[in-house]
Amino acid sequence: MDHYDSQQTNDYMQPEEDWDRDLLLDPAWEKQQRKTFTAWCNSHLRKAGTQIENIEEDFRDGLKLMLLLEVISGERLAKPERGKMRVHKISNVNKALDFIASKGVKLVSIGAEEIVDGNVKMTLGMIWTIILRFAIQDISVEETSAKEGLLLWCQRKTAPYKNVNIQNFHISWKDGLGFCALIHRHRPELIDYGKLRKDDPLTNLNTAFDVAERYLDIPKMLDAEDIVGTARPDEKAIMTYVSSFYHAFSGAQKAETAANRICKVLAVNQENEQLMEDYEKLASDLLEWIRRTIPWLENRVPENTMQAMQQKLEDFRDYRRLHKPPKVQEKCQLEINFNTLQTKLRLSNRPAFMPSEGRMVSDINNAWGCLEQAEKGYEEWLLNEIRRLERLDHLAEKFRQKASIHEAWTDGKEAMLRQKDYETATLSEIKALLKKHEAFESDLAAHQDRVEQIAAIAQELNELDYYDSPSVNARCQKICDQWDNLGALTQKRREALERTEKLLETIDQLYLEYAKRAAPFNNWMEGAMEDLQDTFIVHTIEEIQGLTTAHEQFKATLPDADKERLAILGIHNEVSKIVQTYHVNMAGTNPYTTITPQEINGKWDHVRQLVPRRDQALTEEHSRQQHNERLRKQFGAQANVIGPWIQTKMEEIGRISIEMHGTLEDQLSHLRQYEKSIVNYKPKIDQLEGDHQLIQEALIFDNKHTNYTMEHIRVGWEQLLTTIARTINEVENQILTRDAKGISQEQMNEFRASFNHFDRDHSGTLGPEEFKACLISLGYDIGNDPQKKTGMMDTDDFRACLISMGYNMGEAEFARIMSIVDPNRLGVVTFQAFIDFMSRETADTDTADQVMASFKILAGDKNYITGDELRRELPPDQAEYCIARMAPYAGPDSVPGALDYMSFSTALYGESDL
Repeated sequence: MDHYDSQQTNDYMQPEEDWDRDLLLDPAWEKQQRKTFTAWCNSHLRKAGTQIENIEEDFRDGLKLMLLLEVISGERLAKPERGKMRVHKISNVNKALDFIASKGVKLVSIGAEEIVDGNVKMTLGMIWTIILRFAIQDISVEETSAKEGLLLWCQRKTAPYKNVNIQNFHISWKDGLGFCALIHRHRPELIDYGKLRKDDPLTNLNTAFDVAERYLDIPKMLDAEDIVGTARPDEKAIMTYVSSFYHAFSGAQKAETAANRICKVLAVNQENEQLMEDYEKLASDLLEWIRRTIPWLENRVPENTMQAMQQKLEDFRDYRRLHKPPKVQEKCQLEINFNTLQTKLRLSNRPAFMPSEGRMVSDINNAWGCLEQAEKGYEEWLLNEIRRLERLDHLAEKFRQKASIHEAWTDGKEAMLRQKDYETATLSEIKALLKKHEAFESDLAAHQDRVEQIAAIAQELNELDYYDSPSVNARCQKICDQWDNLGALTQKRREALERTEKLLETIDQLYLEYAKRAAPFNNWMEGAMEDLQDTFIVHTIEEIQGLTTAHEQFKATLPDADKERLAILGIHNEVSKIVQTYHVNMAGTNPYTTITPQEINGKWDHVRQLVPRRDQALTEEHSRQQHNERLRKQFGAQANVIGPWIQTKMEEIGRISIEMHGTLEDQLSHLRQYEKSIVNYKPKIDQLEGDHQLIQEALIFDNKHTNYTMEHIRVGWEQLLTTIARTINEVENQILTRDAKGISQEQMNEFRASFNHFDRDHSGTLGPEEFKACLISLGYDIGNDPQKKTGMMDTDDFRACLISMGYNMGEAEFARIMSIVDPNRLGVVTFQAFIDFMSRETADTDTADQVMASFKILAGDKNYITGDELRRELPPDQAEYCIARMAPYAGPDSVPGALDYMSFSTALYGESDL
């Protein structure tokens, strides 16, 4: 009692200040306090052979007040004044008040004159101050003291009792069951608790007061009628009386302390078991998800249509945005839970946790790596397949269009070539047939390029693995066979005409000229119509501008083409004029060609109609490419901001994790604020995802405005979230280690300062030489052998380090230490593991021997314990936990139901099997 810290003094002072603010006592409370305080004072004064009758009168001269303080403190006060005068009384009271103040008690508004004058409120306040200081302040239960400690003690002791709920020191005690429960808990033979009724408070209170006075030497300080008749009994009176029970039963505190130790150990063990179960389930679920997902990502079977492949791309986009991010969080949380569990196991002196086969963190990382590898090329494959199908669709349509035009042109050509009209024709007709055939050969030659184009397109479709290649090949083969047949028929007819030509000499040069000029012009118009109707696909503004330039060049040739058309029509008009003039029997037809002026005019008109349509199509495509360029620039502008931002944040987190600013709690707070700012940046990532989706929907495959892809941003963002979460977890584990091992903040700062000093590359880790220098700076002699910079010590280096610090390193002892600092048998020792080992060697932690000694106290020094003893001393759930896991005791002094608490205690710390 010679020393009290400032916190205890502040806790003690608060009730006095409350008293000073409440000078006007409730009359019922004043009555209860008079009786209670008087009885309490007499319980101590009787030890000196005296007592008081009237609390405000008998302390007025200060003599009995000084005597009371000497009895309860065990110390001698200054010699009292024996005179009867007021000054003598005031002097004695002041001596008593000075003694109270010397014990760290601040007396508020209580002066010697009020006590000498018999001020009842001041006198009661002074006695309450003495009771608080000498009867209540030193009560301590589970790191709580004074009033809170006394209340917790009452709650713990009465918890098993029906209809008892102690929440305060006034109305919770009105029914008397609380007092009876306290007595029955410690002396069950004194009260038959089962016969008590909650609706009979007077009987309950009187029973408790009588038993306490008769068997526990606790004077009757309260009246049952006063308590029942008062809406809210006086708290100070109740606390004073209840404190007498606490001191009377303080002998049972040793058993309660032992039970508390066991409860604490069992609670830690139960919590660790639950964490292990949670880890196993989370790991199993994550591995199962990875197992199901990898085959889907590895499936490279292409679809036959653009729609099906785009659906695959949409499914993959949903996977990256919706399905994978939660699994990234689960994986991160799994690693955090594993590290936290291992830290808690080390701090509670438990064996390291080894997950089930195939569920180690390394197994999960390997499986995750396989997932990332499978995912890596999947999106690229999807985009390539879409490009391929787009190209195939374009080529297939082009093939069909050219084939249809060619088939339309060849329709009837074989029948024409097989005609033998030259056999009955006149000389002029033969000559006309020969010229017509020459014109046909010119037309045939002009179509040779189209046939080659059709064959080339079919070959490209085959090389690109077009799904409908068989039908394309069949049609192409039919065209080629027909083309070969036309060539053969053409050659055969020419030979026949040339044989007949010797007999026929008349020829109409004008028809021949018309045919020769009309045929290429007609072919040119057909080619122009084909080109004007040809579909196109471009991806940049430059490409559409090239098409537009070519189209403008084509339009520039139209005036010359129109002159050629007029010239050809002029030839036909000349033929008609000659026929009419010379009455030539030509039947009004041109024997050298089937191309009529009407056909030429019709195709020319069609060409003129197609030109503005082509203009519109090119203009629309140019607008689309301008829109795509805006999308590229919009995405590039955002990506060029977000990418460097993520990199900057990663570097800043790295600096925070190695720099030392303030306490670990300050660093943790700073990191959490940093994490919040990072999470608040998520809408910008989502906005970029939206722009990326627009780009993909527009089938934009490259972007010259940025080097960042959406995949780069996604990976960087996920790494940033994982890094900040891991950094926070590392600081939390440092706090756990510091608090559990009793390492001061100055020591932690010294360790961190040394670590940072030698971390010259600011990587957050130390190489072997850096680590060795760091230990030497802290006072350890390591030696100077060179070693590889891994940030860890290998087995031989660690052994040398321990020997240099005074440890005797036999093979068995070193194997034991290595199993502690390297539970996963990796052959290396991290800085954290080294600090944990060094702090563990000096920390005061629970051991199997301490738990065994606690059980022995509960068992009454027996070598075994019974289920009834466990249920009486421990909470129900922890008592049943012990009973279910303790083996039967087999010693010579065994009794029925005896349990072996010794093997159970060693099993808790991994020294045997539970």
